[in-house]
Amino acid sequence: MNILIWHVHGSWATSFVQGPHTYLVPVTPDRGPDGLGRARTWQWPPSVREVTPEELRASDIDLMALQRPHEVELAHRWTGRRPGADVPALYVEHNAPHETPDGTRHPLAGRDDIPVVHVTHFNQLMWDNGRAPATVIEHGIIDPGPLWTGEDKRAAVVVNEPVRRARTTGTDLLPRFARAAPLDVFGMRTDNLATHLGLAPDRCRTRDLPQAELHPAMARCRLYLHPVRWTSLGLSLLEAMFLGMPVVALDTTEAREAVPADAGVVSNRLDVLDEAVRAFLADREHARRVGERARAAAQARYGVRRFLDDWEHLMKEVTR
Repeated sequence: MNILIWHVHGSWATSFVQGPHTYLVPVTPDRGPDGLGRARTWQWPPSVREVTPEELRASDIDLMALQRPHEVELAHRWTGRRPGADVPALYVEHNAPHETPDGTRHPLAGRDDIPVVHVTHFNQLMWDNGRAPATVIEHGIIDPGPLWTGEDKRAAVVVNEPVRRARTTGTDLLPRFARAAPLDVFGMRTDNLATHLGLAPDRCRTRDLPQAELHPAMARCRLYLHPVRWTSLGLSLLEAMFLGMPVVALDTTEAREAVPADAGVVSNRLDVLDEAVRAFLADREHARRVGERARAAAQARYGVRRFLDDWEHLMKEVTR
């Protein structure tokens, strides 16, 4: 099967393109948001082919996997075929609704020819899906291996653009957590974070690393801290669990579902989270035991094989 899919979320797509199909990924000369082409920081198989908008016109396409509202019109314009009418299509919803859940209608809620596939049950619940057939396929993670050493008495945080995203990603909570543990904040556009928060560099280090270096660097930290208030379930949280890291997380969105009680501490009480951070820092053996349980839980629920099997089942239904 030839599947048209834009390169939008690199981590998610890396798992998706491990399936047995040919994946047509648009590329433009500027490699802008609508034409990024193949990933440069993740390992994608040869079955992922870059195609220009002009080449798409003549390409055989069996399924369109859309991920952003404007891709419905963009796919029609670039291929000459209407998603859901001329070619089977589905829409992957990566995000929780940005506004209040009682007033957020999904962009595809008014049509029933393109199923909406949510990445968490929380997202499906919070969006008003209207007439659109809605289902859930939970994340699948390519196992990086049990890399955790916990040798650095620091807490790892992974977030892109923490200054701009502010309260959404819990950036305002970092000074409080930095009193409990020095932080290593990984992600894009983090370089001015310590200055923005008024933190000394040794209490808040920022590191924008290539994907190949990210997991080993995270795994040297004693624990993973997830201060996110309102986004979808972060893949970095699941990746940290696969690494064997104990987790300390806000009890928001899907975190409670992802992190069993024996795999970390999930709470909306900041004093409880502070105490958990300090406990993991003080006792490496305790951190190791909890991290092992986190890894086992992630393997059981978020393995890439289950993810690909779920997608195969859905794609057969959509294209038959």
